[in-house]
Amino acid sequence: MRFLNLHIDGFGKFHDLTVDFKEGLNIVYGKNEAGKSTLHTFIRCMLFGMERGRGRAARNDLYSRYEPWQNKAAFGGWLRLEKDGVTYRIERNFQKDQKAFTVVDETAGREIEPTKSFMDFLLCGLTETTYNNTISIGQLKSATDGGMVSELRNYIANMNTSGSMALNITKASAYLKNRRREFERQLSPDAGKNYTSLLGEIRNMEREISSPEYENQLQACQDQKSQVKNQLGEKLKEREELLLKIAKGRQALDSAQFTDEASVTAYRDEARASYREYLAAKKASGKKGRILLAVLAFLLSASSLLGIGLPGRAAALADNLLGGMALDHSRFLLICAGMAAVFFTIGAALLFHHRALKKEAAVIGKLLQETFSRHLGDPSLTEEAMNAFEARMEEFIRLSQILERSQASVAKQDEEISDLRRQETSCEESISRQQRNQWELEKKLDHLTRCKDQVESLRRILEENERIREEISAIDLALDTMTELSSTIRDSFGLYLNQAASDLVASITGGIYDSMSVDENLNLFLNTQTRLVPVDQVSSGTMDQVYLALRLAAARLIMGGSGQMPLVFDDSFVLYDDDRLRTALGWLARTWPGQIMIFTCHQREAQMLTACGQEYALIKI
Repeated sequence: MRFLNLHIDGFGKFHDLTVDFKEGLNIVYGKNEAGKSTLHTFIRCMLFGMERGRGRAARNDLYSRYEPWQNKAAFGGWLRLEKDGVTYRIERNFQKDQKAFTVVDETAGREIEPTKSFMDFLLCGLTETTYNNTISIGQLKSATDGGMVSELRNYIANMNTSGSMALNITKASAYLKNRRREFERQLSPDAGKNYTSLLGEIRNMEREISSPEYENQLQACQDQKSQVKNQLGEKLKEREELLLKIAKGRQALDSAQFTDEASVTAYRDEARASYREYLAAKKASGKKGRILLAVLAFLLSASSLLGIGLPGRAAALADNLLGGMALDHSRFLLICAGMAAVFFTIGAALLFHHRALKKEAAVIGKLLQETFSRHLGDPSLTEEAMNAFEARMEEFIRLSQILERSQASVAKQDEEISDLRRQETSCEESISRQQRNQWELEKKLDHLTRCKDQVESLRRILEENERIREEISAIDLALDTMTELSSTIRDSFGLYLNQAASDLVASITGGIYDSMSVDENLNLFLNTQTRLVPVDQVSSGTMDQVYLALRLAAARLIMGGSGQMPLVFDDSFVLYDDDRLRTALGWLARTWPGQIMIFTCHQREAQMLTACGQEYALIKI
């Protein structure tokens, strides 16, 4: 079998890439990070598929690592290969929502169902595990992993017993062991003890179920809750109506700019005092005595001024008044002026006081008019108006008192409502407790039913135990037989692989070692004339060569006569010096008759092959 070409729709960094391969030796050259390992992985995924991991494993699985960098919808491609003269095309779409796998026989022009048997034929009997451990070799990956041990052992065991791969002894053994565990789980060696224990548990549960705790009082609790709920609704309605009345009363007080009884009383007393002040000012401003006195004072002031204009008579008059004391003219004038000023000041003061009283009466009267107009709608300043105002204030006082009593009633209703709500909560708790008790009762009844069913099952198990033990004895006999066969396989295991690997190791090591031994766990030893050398004691380059020989021997053993798959190397010769690499390349060309593909970031492979005259195809990526 050989690869013809491939096309990548989208895989990692590659998009819409086509690569052609030639028969024989192919050198696929590319610098570091050019995508050689991506191409290598694409070939493997086209042959064996690729599953997306779940949970945390999906973060670093192949699917996540090789999702297309651009256009993630185009995740896949095709690989064309030829086997037994027939050209096949494998098409895969790895996109999780559009996953597809198709095989087309281009020679016959028809699609082939990719059954397991057909894929075994197409892939020369290799599974993905054996492919990774034989013909697909990565950098520093010549050594096989643990999965290869079981694959080879099972293959050799099947070939020993049946001559074909149809029989899988490992799976048969696993199946028998699983069946034995199933029978063991069905056995109940303590069935009698469990039966007695269940009967005691049943009696205890029946006593618990008959206790008063599980008496059904749910309906009574629900009736009590309904009664409390109705009372609570009525109280809430009464409270709402009372709050509405309080709001209306409060609105009336607010519109009159009152807050409470004290504010109304203070306002009323202030208006009453203002009214008294108004009456007193009005009465005082209505008296004529101050006007007459003011007029007299002004007259006396005028007379004093006239005395200044009559100095002779005035002086004589003053002389008489002063008892014959002589006054000169200047002193007389000064006295007259002073008297005029005094009398004028007295008159002006009397007149100003009179006007002040009238103004005070007017101001107070205006304020009272505004007050009466706001509360009575009538600005009249009468005794009747004052009485009506006081009556109106009394109404506000009574309203304030009513509001205060209503607030107290609301507080009391709040306490009653809180108490009813506590009762309602208590009823709910009682209902919840009753429901929980009934639920527990149902659980106990269910458990009781299950216990009775288990008792019945135990009766049947006791009857079945003997038959099951007979089945287990038969399985044990079969397992013993297979264990004996497995010992025979282990004794002959190395012979199959040693014969194939020893034929290759001498050639690849340049005759330094002529044979090798492989134990049942694939531990390798190189044979010398004096002793067996463990492979981990030789140089890393030699170790890599030995494991390569082991891989090819295992591949030949597994594939047998079903064909040869291409060898795929991905930077696998980094530990080889030039001599060892030259030997290995020549050895591969001679040893492996099929197609060989070497992915490398170095040019020395191509140079050596050219120098040796070995034909090869150079593919650059």
